[in-house]
Amino acid sequence: MESNQTTPPVCPNCGANVPPRALACPECGSDHSTGWKEYGYNGGSDSPEDDFDYDEAFKKEFGPEVVPHGVKPIWWITGIVLLALVVVGILRGLMN
Repeated sequence: MESNQTTPPVCPNCGANVPPRALACPECGSDHSTGWKEYGYNGGSDSPEDDFDYDEAFKKEFGPEVVPHGVKPIWWITGIVLLALVVVGILRGLMN
């Protein structure tokens, strides 16, 4: 560590307390060589999370459709009929 570089008391990246003369943040690993970031937990509003698009990430991860592929209509109909039979059975049990 160079003498003109001082360790911040609080990590500007994650907000953790940094011990005096520490070479890196004990929580996130930020240091003088990788860069104490200007944004982050205690920084301004210029956070990288501000630019993150959750909808785009969801579509990238799961694709544009959330409906499972390969489920034939006969299985949907079978499931609905079975669900209806269960509901009718429960209602009959309550009536007796």
